[in-house]
Amino acid sequence: MPFQSIAAYAPAGVTMLSLGLVGELFSPRPGLPPFTFALCSDQAGSVPTDLGLGVEVHAGLEAMARADLVLALPGNEFRADPAPGAVAAFQNAHERGAIVASICVGAYLLGAAGLLDGHRATTHWRFAALLAQRHPQVDVDADVLYVDEGRILTGAGAAAGADLLLHLVRREHGAAAANAIARDMVIPPHREGGQAQFVSSPVPGSGDDRMAKVLDWARSRLDRKLTIDDLAGHALMSKRTFIRSFKASTGTTPNAWLVAERLQRAEDLLETTALSIEEVARQVGYASAAVLREQFTARRGISPQMYRRTFRS
Repeated sequence: MPFQSIAAYAPAGVTMLSLGLVGELFSPRPGLPPFTFALCSDQAGSVPTDLGLGVEVHAGLEAMARADLVLALPGNEFRADPAPGAVAAFQNAHERGAIVASICVGAYLLGAAGLLDGHRATTHWRFAALLAQRHPQVDVDADVLYVDEGRILTGAGAAAGADLLLHLVRREHGAAAANAIARDMVIPPHREGGQAQFVSSPVPGSGDDRMAKVLDWARSRLDRKLTIDDLAGHALMSKRTFIRSFKASTGTTPNAWLVAERLQRAEDLLETTALSIEEVARQVGYASAAVLREQFTARRGISPQMYRRTFRS
């Protein structure tokens, strides 16, 4: 069953950004899954935050014993050994089948619990090397926004936590639910986990507006065959310059971006229309239902038909 109850563990020095993020993302919304959210810590009471303010936490570790999804939030004391009770609580949650996820340096707690051993994981790029040094059995990837290993997920720093959680909502509850939450929060509804954490041009430059127009142009033509030459031509750039500018602006490649956009459109059509799989494939630019099925299953872990049966409104 898709998760509904969430327990987020707040360590000492928990970041205010992560508290606001998970609280807002899982807040009640009409017509969306009835999430129940609990903020917990080693014991109920006041927990210091990274800004020096205290946040009142009403639940202890017992909240993690009954939640479907257990989150490790980041704190500014992540270099210190975590509380033994928290380590045991995450181990127990994983053993009973809960989904376990971390945001930013919350991955250090999952690493201390041994839950990342033998798995690929990520954290904030600045602290990835230390995580790899402490836990050599973990395949640490510092370049991605989030990593989905099934029942264990890890996200990169700061706002990438939103990408991780929206991905999880999309995976468990469908694209319509994730899109509605993102629309309410005024954030992008979907970014692929493999997208780079660090975009080489974080400050908008003169070419960014041109790139945004190219992306909008491409989104309106997903039913057609689009090549890098087509995109570069519309941007009035050489192919080499366009690829370099595209990666600097988006953190990913044109081909990876197109695949992600086509599959996101396919999800929407599968959920909201009765179009045949063949017609869905045509409308998102694939030559046949077989090609869509191959791409969809490889990246979503489920066939288009099964996705429709699971998430059709």
